[in-house]
Amino acid sequence: MTVTDEALNRAADTATGGTGGDTAGAHVAAALARDLDDGFAALYEAYRGAVFSTALRLCGRWAEAEDLSAEAFLRAYRALAGYDAGRIAGLKPRAWLLTILTNVWRNSLRSAARRPAAAPIEDAPDPPDPGEGVEDAATRRETGRELAGLLARLPHQQRAAVVLRHVTDLPVAEIAAVLGLPEGTVKSHISRGLARLRDLRAAPDRTPPDQADQAGAGRAAPGRTAAHPEQKGGHR
Repeated sequence: MTVTDEALNRAADTATGGTGGDTAGAHVAAALARDLDDGFAALYEAYRGAVFSTALRLCGRWAEAEDLSAEAFLRAYRALAGYDAGRIAGLKPRAWLLTILTNVWRNSLRSAARRPAAAPIEDAPDPPDPGEGVEDAATRRETGRELAGLLARLPHQQRAAVVLRHVTDLPVAEIAAVLGLPEGTVKSHISRGLARLRDLRAAPDRTPPDQADQAGAGRAAPGRTAAHPEQKGGHR
């Protein structure tokens, strides 16, 4: 299902109630209820970092993460314009925004499946810290590149659960609301995702996709016979 007004409404319904670990949530929701434009500026300032970091780890590409983040905020603004003040005041903004983001990301995966294969995962370091030293920045960049590659090899649900828990630092209950899954299922996705990441890091398969395709080119395609015996020797 694509992100529609109905999906946004469900996201809002699952993101109402107490603010939990979202310390800025009550302030942002109150600001939105008072004035949409001023409140949206507060929403953006409070959550742009979390939204972008989550998008970056989900997709692994900086430019694509920027596009996903921008689309998520755009859809959020359009949805808020149709909510009454009472509904806005009851929002848990972080969970609501990340629900929209993950829906946008899932839609992008469906669209990508209908297009030619994309380029390999690019370097995806975390957003820079102005106070960070050169050595730390270099280490973080290498770690970011490795993590992006490993995360890209997880099943989508496991990747989302691991990113939301260990990159965005959401509690399990909030992840369950974002993904629309029971808490037990979320815990299972996190556990299995982390186990898979450990296995991949311990024994990574470094064969690039293009080399893997070339290796498989020598195997007989379905419905075709193997090379004729007289071809085995080849022309010398």
